[in-house]
Order: sequence, then structure tokens, then C-alpha cells
Amino acid sequence: MQSSRPPIEMTRSDRKGSGRQPAVWVVAGYRAGERTQLVALAEALQWPFEVKRLKYRSYDFIPGLLRLPSLAGIDTDASTPLRPPWPDIVISAGMRNEPICRWIKARSGGQAKLVHVGRPWADCGNFDLVVTTPQYRLPRRDNVLQNVGTLHRVTEANLLSAARTWSHTFDHLPEPRIGLILGGNSGPYTLGPKAGRALGGLASEAAARNGGSLLISTSARTSGAATDALISAIDCPHYIYRWSADEDSNPYLGILAVSESFIVTSDSVSMLSECCATGKAVLMFDLEGGQTHTTDFRAAADLYRLLMRIAPRRLTRDLTLFHQQLLASGQATWINNDLPERASESRPDDVASAVTRVRALVPG
Repeated sequence: MQSSRPPIEMTRSDRKGSGRQPAVWVVAGYRAGERTQLVALAEALQWPFEVKRLKYRSYDFIPGLLRLPSLAGIDTDASTPLRPPWPDIVISAGMRNEPICRWIKARSGGQAKLVHVGRPWADCGNFDLVVTTPQYRLPRRDNVLQNVGTLHRVTEANLLSAARTWSHTFDHLPEPRIGLILGGNSGPYTLGPKAGRALGGLASEAAARNGGSLLISTSARTSGAATDALISAIDCPHYIYRWSADEDSNPYLGILAVSESFIVTSDSVSMLSECCATGKAVLMFDLEGGQTHTTDFRAAADLYRLLMRIAPRRLTRDLTLFHQQLLASGQATWINNDLPERASESRPDDVASAVTRVRALVPG
């Protein structure tokens, strides 16, 4: 395992007054949702950035558990090179990336500022900024930004572009169009056939009552059984996208662009955040059984609920805290028999908040 005290290699000695834009490294997350958040923040900064993609070793968790600044957890030959000139900002997420980011900071002589998105496993004091959301229950500190929702790439420009690309796909469907966004099994939440059938019925009734249609998008976590049960309960014009790894064929952003409101399952923080970012009405469907259905049994979900009661808080997430923040800020409501009016415009801009805090890390 590499030394926890790597030698300092400074290559940018004249940091101030040069007029040079700060350099940003994105140490890519190993989960799709994390990668989206990291790139979203880097793009919003409007500074040059480079994505560092890593190849992890089987024992990559050890440096993270030991809280070491080390590259021992990655195959350096198969990863994007990490060498001078060192960046001003390092944006990352996930326990496996924490040792790498701390190694970069040590090598840079402390020049590189570490921005961690989500929940860090090391103490928050190891980072210059932590951008987090309510479900992680992190302590309130000067270097912790408590946003309501996750970071995202749902900008006005991206929505306009997606509308141009995808509008023709949905032209035959009557308005108002309701985006029905499906997550899947996660923590204490289970999206099985019972919940899928109940959700399909509620969404179909809402669309039919308004003479509209449904634009349905599944995700990587949506099971085929849940999707089939949902479709069997729908009795209105609709479009269905069954998730695949081919990103070019994914109409998700197009659905966000052309839908007038959304129904989203309560398990997905990222999809709820993205739908809320459109400024349109968002309805949450409770996967814990709070809305006219019996929950689907899943042993792992029951185990997670038990862990939430007895395990250290850092080992679990409490999404009810996130839901409460969405409700309090007027960004979403629970689904009922009527579609709400357009959501309030006075809502927090989580990406802008993060950009402001990151920019403040770089003097001048």
C-alpha cells in the first residue's frame, strides 16, 4: 500500500494574479447517479474540467476504511493518469474515491480543494466542501452545504434541446401529458407488482380525468414484473420507455421537457430532484404503502428498516427527511385525486448554491 505521506509535487507556483481560470478535476463516480451529479457541478462552474476515470482493484475499500491518502485501491496503468499540473478543485463522490482525492491534495501541497458530493465516509473535516442532501443526516458545519435535492443537468438549454429532439415522438399523444417516472427497489422501498399496479391505476385515472396521456420512463432499478403490472392497469393513451443501457435511445430528458406535470416514485432522490428542477408540478408516489396499496414484500427492505432503527446513522439513509424538505419548499406533494397547479416558482436552486460555495474556495 502506498505511503500515506506522498511527496509534494507543486508545478503551479504563481497561483494569484495570472488571470488563469481555475482547473477542475472530476474523479468519476462509480454509480451513474453520482457521475451525473459530478459532471453537472463541473459544467455549472464554467471552468475547464477534466474527468478522471479510475479502474478499481478488488481490495479498493481498504484504503477508504483506513482513511489513507493513497492510490493503492486503483490500477494506475488502467486509469486516467493523475499527475501534474495539479488542479485547483477536485470534485468526487463515494468512499472508494476518497483516498484518491486525499492523495491528490497531498501531492499538490494542499493546493487542490476537495469537494465531495453526497455522503463522505471519512470525517467531513477531511474535505474543503461537502455538498449533501437531507437523507444523509450530516452534521451542520461551515464546510457542509445542506441542499434540498441532488445536483443535476436539468437546465433550460438542455430541456429546449431535448424538446426539439423528442417532441415528434410524443406528438400523437393528447395533452396534458403527465410524465410517470419509475425508480425501483432501494433501501426500505420496494416497487413490485402490487405497487406497480396501484401506481398504474392512479396515474391512468389522473390522465384520463384530464383528457391527457402518460409518458412513462422506467429506470435501471425498475423490474420487469413491476413494469408489466403497471402497464396492465393503465387505460389511457401512453408512451412507455423500458430502460436500456443505450443512452442515445433514452427519452428521459425529452419526457422532462414536454410533460406538464410528473408522478415520481418516492425511492429516487435524483429523479425527484430532476423533475422538481423543471419548475413543473411534481407528485410523489409513496412506495411504503401510504397510498391505496399493500406493499410488496422484500426481505431486504425489512432488514433495512431494522438497520435504520438499530444501526449507526451513517450506515443508512432516511429519505423521509428529503420528502419533508420537498414538501416544505413547495417543490412536490403526495399524489391525490387531482393534479395540482404549477408548482411555486420560489424554490431553491441547489446547483447555483453549490457553484457559489465551490467558487468561494478559489482565492480571487
